[in-house]
Amino acid sequence: MVKPKHIAIIPDGNRRWAKKQGISIPVAYDRGIDNIANVLKWCRKNRIHTLTMWGFSTENFMRDKNEVQNLFRLFDSKLSEGLKKDYRKYKVHVRFLGRISELPAQVQEKMRNAEADTAANGKYQLNLMLAYGGRNEIIDAVNQAIRKGMKKVDEKSFSSLLYTSGIQDPDLIIRTSGEMRLSGFLPWQAAYAEYYFSKKLWPDFNESEFNKALKEFARRRRKYGK
Repeated sequence: MVKPKHIAIIPDGNRRWAKKQGISIPVAYDRGIDNIANVLKWCRKNRIHTLTMWGFSTENFMRDKNEVQNLFRLFDSKLSEGLKKDYRKYKVHVRFLGRISELPAQVQEKMRNAEADTAANGKYQLNLMLAYGGRNEIIDAVNQAIRKGMKKVDEKSFSSLLYTSGIQDPDLIIRTSGEMRLSGFLPWQAAYAEYYFSKKLWPDFNESEFNKALKEFARRRRKYGK
């Protein structure tokens, strides 16, 4: 079975899952973050070397202030304990991509430490998109080109200006919760990606559903316009 080399996931549905279960939103987010470790395990089992997860969008800053602050505290806690353990267990090189400077300073510091601690893990890579928006990424790339005095760009040089510089484009993008849109996720990089829309809310996304996405990917013919 043909398998993707790079999977990107929009883990949607945490708040709806909280409402459905009658629990608080922070508990749902905690469950959702823990599910990343499961996906890392499934990727290793299938020899998929690159996983990209969208953790927090620039639009998410507009949510209830207490919800956002609780999420940042959860990031802080997970970077200190849970995720750090998972990085080591699965020997994955982690990168944080987006407008990271807009996140709390303490969280930024722990992100830099995590990147440094895992830099030698070259075989598997986890990209966590935080304070990320696809249009913002393109705007930031254009402004970077202007600052560098670049008069002209092509696909290769423009790709090098994106947050994902040096990372292979995703072959498969999965979105959970039944929503059938990308919401600005990786608009440049997803040009030739295959999409799989799962009806499961993110905390309920399991290995069986992951394998369904892989089987659907293998079924499709990828011609890249040829």
